[in-house]
Amino acid sequence: MQRRLLIGSVVRVAVAAIIGLQALPVSAQTTVSELQFSAERALSRLVAKVPAARALSKDAVAVLVFPRISRAGFVFGVQYGEGVLFHVPSDAVHFRDRRPAGYYRNFGGSWGLQAGAQQFGYALFFMTEPALVALTNTNGFEIGVGPTVVVVDQGTAASLTTMNAGTDIYAFIFSQRGLMAGLGLQGNRITQISR
Repeated sequence: MQRRLLIGSVVRVAVAAIIGLQALPVSAQTTVSELQFSAERALSRLVAKVPAARALSKDAVAVLVFPRISRAGFVFGVQYGEGVLFHVPSDAVHFRDRRPAGYYRNFGGSWGLQAGAQQFGYALFFMTEPALVALTNTNGFEIGVGPTVVVVDQGTAASLTTMNAGTDIYAFIFSQRGLMAGLGLQGNRITQISR
């Protein structure tokens, strides 16, 4: 009986946390200039430090950067963060000519053996216009549903070039801090927010 009450309490707390995160006003998260500065800095560092990201940036049509995702959980996990979509115009000479094209929130939940808290960031490199349309023309984009997303790890990064890049979207996870096992992007829901 006590076990059932404990599980019920954990589920209620997790549901309250999810509702609370979704109900936060956008202005409570961060200002536009702070978010844009953080996203730009994170993207610049990623492209400078990771050769695979630098290679993909040459052909990407857009990059969605979440500079900080906060994740916490005990049996049920929740993660949340805000990011900036940088569009690379077709007439741009360099990737650095990108410009902000929208603001997005990332929300995800998971169930299973997990405990802890963690912060990390990630960037999605959109390689095709149809993949970008899937993000911008829906009421929410879920990773793992729709265009193919490949999470670039050290092994993938070592062999990835623009010649063998054939996926719609490439994801790079960076700046991991804290302790929590099972970091992944599958099931994260991304929705546009107005700023």
